[in-house]
Amino acid sequence: MEHVRDVSELPKAHLHLHFTGSMRPGTVLELADKYGVRLPEALTDALTSGEPPRLRATDERGWFRFQRLYDAARSCLREPEDIRRLVREAAEEDVRDGSGWLEIQVDPTSYAPRLGGLIPALEIILDAVETTSRETGLGMRVLVAANRMKHPLDARTLARLAVRYADRGVVGFGLSNDERRGMARDFDRAFHIAREGGLLAAPHGGELTGPASVRDCLDDLHASRIGHGVRAAEDPRLLKRLADREITCEVCPASNVALGVYEKPEDVPLRTLFEAGVPLALGADDPLLFGSRLAAQYDIARRHHAFTDAELAELARQSVRGSAAPEDTKAKLLAGIDAWLVAPPS
Repeated sequence: MEHVRDVSELPKAHLHLHFTGSMRPGTVLELADKYGVRLPEALTDALTSGEPPRLRATDERGWFRFQRLYDAARSCLREPEDIRRLVREAAEEDVRDGSGWLEIQVDPTSYAPRLGGLIPALEIILDAVETTSRETGLGMRVLVAANRMKHPLDARTLARLAVRYADRGVVGFGLSNDERRGMARDFDRAFHIAREGGLLAAPHGGELTGPASVRDCLDDLHASRIGHGVRAAEDPRLLKRLADREITCEVCPASNVALGVYEKPEDVPLRTLFEAGVPLALGADDPLLFGSRLAAQYDIARRHHAFTDAELAELARQSVRGSAAPEDTKAKLLAGIDAWLVAPPS
């Protein structure tokens, strides 16, 4: 049997992890029982069996079903202590997978009704992140994401709020949910506010729709990172543009397959993107629903795309370079990646 290095020991940065989707299955079940929340049968079955629910979000009905399960899980987060637990457990899982830096993505409006309003909700999240980062040693920050299903004015409000808390742990601004709804250009003002406030622009694009959505993120939102971006592989000129401008794509292989973007792990165009010189940051997206966390994404690259240890190390370097981590943190992680690569395989 070939000896290979343990990818969970490879230092890396995690740039695409959604807040509710980061929860442990057991936590959702415990909180649902605590608050008397009746979860959809498909979600309960998935959480108890360890098998992710069968989802196919390539049509709007499938995406609605995915959102229904996600919203049910989110409804179990009701008290500040639940937020603190989620953040702590997400950090513990990331540390176990070799992450040295985590940028967790959250739309605080989703939690505001139960946590006293928009500002209290964000402050509770940021306080939990600060405490958890200090206690676990994991560098951890927040990317505030607007929902493209809502009015662009809501996004502007969130952008201003995100900028206001840039010195409290917010490092970026995103745009999530179904990219088939809500044109990127409708949110250009929100992203202008965020960029002017020093935040990194990281909207979703190139997942459920094709290369055009990636171009829209670049042209209309001036993105410095793209959430997903895999469909850029269908356009060689776009690949070159991403590579030339060093725009990091946050690629989530297990998520792509679970949502039906690609049929099999080997269909995800990791090789195409990598060999075109597009910087990549592998991410788990929503491990609660997709069944695998960060290190498993590197396993997919190894098992299904024949990435060597040297190439996996380069993927990890790209994740670190694409992050908003301070330079000393980046240097430490990059040194750790070099050390992982020269260590003998187990």
